[in-house]
Amino acid sequence: MKGPALLCFALLSFGSVTGQVSYTIPEEMTKGSLVGNIAQDLGLQIKRLISGKARIYTRDSDQYVELNRERGVLLVKERIDREALCRRTTPCALHFQIILENPMEFYTVTVQITDINDNAPTFEKTEMEFKISESAVTGAKFVLKRAVDVDVGTNDLQRYELKPSDNFALKMHNNADGNKNVEMVLQKPLDREKQEQISLVLTAVDGGEPQMSGTMQILITVLDANDNAPVFTQQTYKATVTENSPKGTVVATVTASDADQGSNSKVTYSITNTLDNIRDVFKINQENGEVTLIGNIDFEESRNFQINLLASDDGGLTDSSRVIVDVFDVNDNKPEISIMTKATVISEDAKLNTVVMMINIEDKDSGENGKVYCSVSENIPFMLKKSTNTFYNLITDSDLDREISSNFNITVTCSDEGVPSLSSSVTLTLQISDVNDNAPVFERSSYEAYIVENNTPGLSIFTVKATDADWNQNARVSYILEDSSVNGVPVSSYVSVSADSGVIHAVRSFDYEQIKDFHFRVKAQDGGSPPLSSNATVKIMIQDQNDNPPQVLYPVQTGGSLVAEMVPRSADVGYLVTKVVAVDVDSGQNAWLSYKLQKATDRALFEVGLQNGEIRTIRQVTDKDAVKQRLTVIVEDNGQTSRSATVIVNVAVADSFPEVLSEFTELTHDKEYNDNLTFYLVLALAVVSFLFIMCLVFIISVKIYRWRQSRILYHSNLPVIPYYPPRYSDTLGTGTLSHVYNYEVCRTTDSRKSDCKFGRAGSQNVLIMDPSSTGTMQRIQSEKSILDEPDPPLEQKPPNNDWRFTQGQRPGPSGATGGPEVAMGTGPWPQPPTEAEQLQALMAAANEVSEATATLGPGTMGLSTRYSPQFTLQHVPDYRQNVYIPGSTATLTSNPQQQQATAQQATQQALPPPQASAQPEPPKAAQTPASKKKSTKKEKK
Repeated sequence: MKGPALLCFALLSFGSVTGQVSYTIPEEMTKGSLVGNIAQDLGLQIKRLISGKARIYTRDSDQYVELNRERGVLLVKERIDREALCRRTTPCALHFQIILENPMEFYTVTVQITDINDNAPTFEKTEMEFKISESAVTGAKFVLKRAVDVDVGTNDLQRYELKPSDNFALKMHNNADGNKNVEMVLQKPLDREKQEQISLVLTAVDGGEPQMSGTMQILITVLDANDNAPVFTQQTYKATVTENSPKGTVVATVTASDADQGSNSKVTYSITNTLDNIRDVFKINQENGEVTLIGNIDFEESRNFQINLLASDDGGLTDSSRVIVDVFDVNDNKPEISIMTKATVISEDAKLNTVVMMINIEDKDSGENGKVYCSVSENIPFMLKKSTNTFYNLITDSDLDREISSNFNITVTCSDEGVPSLSSSVTLTLQISDVNDNAPVFERSSYEAYIVENNTPGLSIFTVKATDADWNQNARVSYILEDSSVNGVPVSSYVSVSADSGVIHAVRSFDYEQIKDFHFRVKAQDGGSPPLSSNATVKIMIQDQNDNPPQVLYPVQTGGSLVAEMVPRSADVGYLVTKVVAVDVDSGQNAWLSYKLQKATDRALFEVGLQNGEIRTIRQVTDKDAVKQRLTVIVEDNGQTSRSATVIVNVAVADSFPEVLSEFTELTHDKEYNDNLTFYLVLALAVVSFLFIMCLVFIISVKIYRWRQSRILYHSNLPVIPYYPPRYSDTLGTGTLSHVYNYEVCRTTDSRKSDCKFGRAGSQNVLIMDPSSTGTMQRIQSEKSILDEPDPPLEQKPPNNDWRFTQGQRPGPSGATGGPEVAMGTGPWPQPPTEAEQLQALMAAANEVSEATATLGPGTMGLSTRYSPQFTLQHVPDYRQNVYIPGSTATLTSNPQQQQATAQQATQQALPPPQASAQPEPPKAAQTPASKKKSTKKEKK
């Protein structure tokens, strides 16, 4: 039956709950019998037992009690035999713990086993023989073999009965250990002659309900003449022995004496213990009474022994004594560490004092040998905290970081205080689970990558790499191209980024002439929740390829008329005939141009400057030289695969225009008659154009006359007219070159001594011969835009800052830049000029050149305009310093009187009759680009 349940609780400092409950049940209960309602007694709910995975923890391998979590009760698991479990130890109890998790709790349960009368008293032997002398006196004692009853308490052996009781009576003797010795006492002398053999029955009876008993038969043989029994020198002997002593160690020596003589005095010693295993551990020498160790002594099993001795003579007389042997403890047991529960994985963001493992410590030794001290490995974020005398908790005592240590091998070592000290250890492998607490980190904060223009779309440019110190999904990095724009276009239309590998691919084919470089940002984002990210800047540098041939800006090749440079026959060696001007929109060495003379009518007469493209005479011109000279100049860049362009330069060697005209018309006259109708249409267009140009010449002459009359003319700087070549192309698709070119008008009286580099376009010594001409030479003085109203007076204006360049922006020879090119939108004009604006700029330049030419007088009159991609560091050179007269040594100065006189003389020779000119009008302000644009529109209409 179940006894009262005892329950107590204790709340520990670290948060775990402990308690103790006790039950009392009888032994031999059937399997499945109820021990107690543990849930009710502990105050726990059934669902707590289930969610906490309640289980029984016991140090022994055998479990006699099981836990039914669904019912919350303890049941008998196996039949319990108290005698087998505890022998004679009282009280007999089972001790175990009930463990719960989440949170961790444990409770101590004690189940006391009560005895039932299930064992009858038994004797070791079924019969016992005595040889008693007839001379035995009344009151002689005869020790009988005790019966053994493994039950305890009232169920134990209570009394003995001896039948028949004619000569003997029983006497019970209580020992200090609680056992009862039984003696048979002679009450009536024996008479061998009457009864030589006596048979008695000894019955042992216990006190149980119902009573149980055991019997032994006593056979007595009556002898003669031995009336003295042996006697021990002490009733109790004391001895000590150290545990683990070797076998053969003499524990004690006992002595008994017999007053008889002869064989009746010979004493024999024996051990009479039957209930325990004394005779397996000790033995006594029958002759001399030495008690010797024959087995192993373990202090933890038995701390003392009681050896019952018997001394007997041959006559059957005996005496009894005992030896108490105390066992001394030695430190022969290591502390035993038992893991009650443990965690194998813990999150790196676990809070302080989180319980990781619960352990139980026990040392079977006693005293100082049984005192245990436990420690944990050093330099780890964990510590041991003692909950009770034998229980410890392993808890966290600092923050965890998986990126520093992803796992720990935690060794718990327990040592006792014996000499020498013994210790034991247990190791727990604890994994630290990851949380997303680290953002991806790029190898660098910014990258630079290079790609050659004209690449294939989809080409891999560069790879960015970011690493994340986290683990698994939290360390999975994805690369994202951040939204931005390049020149107003989304950067995603330029490049793309592989989300997994970070490889940057080109989406389009790049053109160095459109874009030199651009930058964008790449974001690296991990797969955590929430995700963490970082970014890096990537700058893509476009490298130039030689994919653009040189473009010839001057001389301009015309398809309907012959354009020629005139060289007087008096020209000396080194005479500057003209200059081939070309540009290359590529960069670096791809834009370094060289000029070579490919073909020539007379190679011995002309040469071309390799670097500057200047065509000069290399010998004195003679009368034998042909009037018409045809030069083919090839312009090559310096790229790996060189690209080139050719230009044909026609040179007229003559001193007068009629001579040149007759030469060119004779060469072309016969061919004209054989052309088809298309040619006549083109010829008609050329005639109309010629007449139009003559009208322009007339208007320009009038303008020159008016301009000469104004004193402002001699106090103003001639404007710098920017020139844009016909193939002016925008590398960004807007129709504008990255280089800016301007015309420079040079004046001199001797071109052979002039250092001015020039190209002639629309000047007075460029002959344009129309095939429709019938022999009458028309001298073209200049080109002029059609104006709706007279020009205003010229004003002195400061240099335009838009035409100033830094040293890094100065273009190199023949269009190659020595430094970074002028960026789109930073040139002199925000928008590229139209063809009309270009023509208007040329007309204005021709207007001013015509007037300057007229001031130099007849016979030396020559005009050349040139444009060059080179600029000074401060500003464009003064217009008046860029005008020269080929073949003349005179230099135009800024002296107003001299200019006026020269201008009057030139006017008389160059202007048409006075009646053909209009009335002088007051000069107007110089035209702005806007006004020029309006004029051009009117002209188009």
